[in-house]
Amino acid sequence: MTTPTPRWRKSSYSSTIQNCVELAHAGTDVWMRDSKHPHQGHLTFTRAELAALVAAAKAGELDDMA
Repeated sequence: MTTPTPRWRKSSYSSTIQNCVELAHAGTDVWMRDSKHPHQGHLTFTRAELAALVAAAKAGELDDMA
């Protein structure tokens, strides 16, 4: 059985900016990769993990990591 090629997408807010991440559905998981280096691999998240990451970023909990 072959794995379908993921359809990567980035936020419409990114416009032509290359400093962003791209997401793709991968079965029940979501893949995330750096748009500047798409061939260097990806991170895998469950939907719940990705939701927690986005919530933490929105709440400013990751601001000290910059």
